[in-house]
Amino acid sequence: MSPPDPGERPPQTSPTPQTRDADPGTAGPPSSPPPPPAPPAGGNGGRPHWSRRKRVLAWLGAITTVIVVAAALGAYGVYRHLNGNVHQLNISGIIGNQPVNHHPRAENILVIGSDTRFGQARRYGSSHTFSTDQSDTLLIVHIAADRKWADVMSIPRDSWVNIPSCRMGNGQMSSPTTFKINEAFAIGNLYGNRTDLGVACTIKTLEVDTGIPINHFVAVNFGGFRAMVNALGGVPECNTAPINDPKSGLHLTVGHHLLNGWNALAYVRARYTLGNGSDIQRIGRQQAFMSSLIERVKSKLLNPVAIYRFLDAATRSLTVDSAMGGLPGLYNMATSVRNMQPSQVTFFTLPTYPRSQVVPTDTANVMWTQPEDSMIFQAFRNDVPVTVALLHHHHGRPSISPGSVSLAVVNGTPNAGLQDSVASQLQQDGFHVVRTGTSANSSVTETVIRYHSGQSAQARLLASKIHGAALFQVAGSGQISLLLGSNYGTTANPGPRVTPIPASSFAPRTASQSICTNA
Repeated sequence: MSPPDPGERPPQTSPTPQTRDADPGTAGPPSSPPPPPAPPAGGNGGRPHWSRRKRVLAWLGAITTVIVVAAALGAYGVYRHLNGNVHQLNISGIIGNQPVNHHPRAENILVIGSDTRFGQARRYGSSHTFSTDQSDTLLIVHIAADRKWADVMSIPRDSWVNIPSCRMGNGQMSSPTTFKINEAFAIGNLYGNRTDLGVACTIKTLEVDTGIPINHFVAVNFGGFRAMVNALGGVPECNTAPINDPKSGLHLTVGHHLLNGWNALAYVRARYTLGNGSDIQRIGRQQAFMSSLIERVKSKLLNPVAIYRFLDAATRSLTVDSAMGGLPGLYNMATSVRNMQPSQVTFFTLPTYPRSQVVPTDTANVMWTQPEDSMIFQAFRNDVPVTVALLHHHHGRPSISPGSVSLAVVNGTPNAGLQDSVASQLQQDGFHVVRTGTSANSSVTETVIRYHSGQSAQARLLASKIHGAALFQVAGSGQISLLLGSNYGTTANPGPRVTPIPASSFAPRTASQSICTNA
């Protein structure tokens, strides 16, 4: 049932203002298919159409167009073939306890770009082959319970986070560590390239650091992205400055281009010779490219051969959790959001600042901006859209006095007496420290302010003194608590807050915006 892949060549080293593959051929699904079967049953509601990177766009386009599989292709044999393409993994027994989900009809879907490059690293432009799968793309798609809007949060892969103990391919558990977030996927993949363990470790890391319950995951691979772009006959791109990237072999003049699979892959991965060379700007380009790819899919809906090739490539590139239910589950998710307008799908990159501002020797990584990012995580947990107005409302120091804030200071590190020195500083600043103590766990890595309903303003005032501390609202009632982790002193310090120069700020774009808007 599967047609041959369209032919293509790796990126050329000479300037190519417009590149595309040769005619992909005429192979495709059987002609004159019988009437479409009834939509398959099962699966969960809610489906993200958008994403941030090549694998993201891969998955997204697949889900958006899976709605038309039955109508455009029809035959039950075609449906069975596409469903058989989707890889399914059961990781429920690996993740362990997850955060309480207070909005079960909403969906938080993790999208991971699996950077497996065995046999193709040099063709892409890298001089070496990785020994494990890498997580090169990471985002969380939040689909609202009412299916009227969706937020897509891109998380920079260089985010400095706390990674909990995770199961590795040799059956052993890794030690908790603090490192960049894409290391979580690599840890799980040690000793055997285990996608299930890599995804599980990434989910555990995100849930520990954000408190966002992850309902499903979708992993998309390198090869699938190229095949999807080729199946569409290329995807439009435009740029306002020439691109000359020797690492990827991508050379584009100023203006509009139609990129084939290799060049599209180079475009969404190119970094050091574009803009300021940051991963943050690359995320923005990928989000714009995703919008362009979706529009390209829409333009091909009346071409059953192109759509078949696209869906065949997309489904072959997908690995999903078994609870999602394969193609029927993806179909149901797509159906549940079919009336969602592109203007109601918002992309944004998680605000960060350079870690070099607290660790001068680290010029490669970024840290999450607090308290803004904690407010974003809370919005995801509470099924509330993330907007400029929401963050502005919570921005700045509340107009209350430190004396109105009662708190406990708890030391979660081996540094004896840290709780007393921090408490002393906070009391000098006017806060009311009612008790100090030590945690039963002396290997806490993240400094966290836990507060209850109605204490948001007090928690934010405390956060203005404890730079970089994460904010978590917890159930029940009681005093605010400050748990000191091993990152205290690098991401958090007492005394007046010094506002860092951000590496990325909250700058949303909708799926309806043209790719040229942010070119």
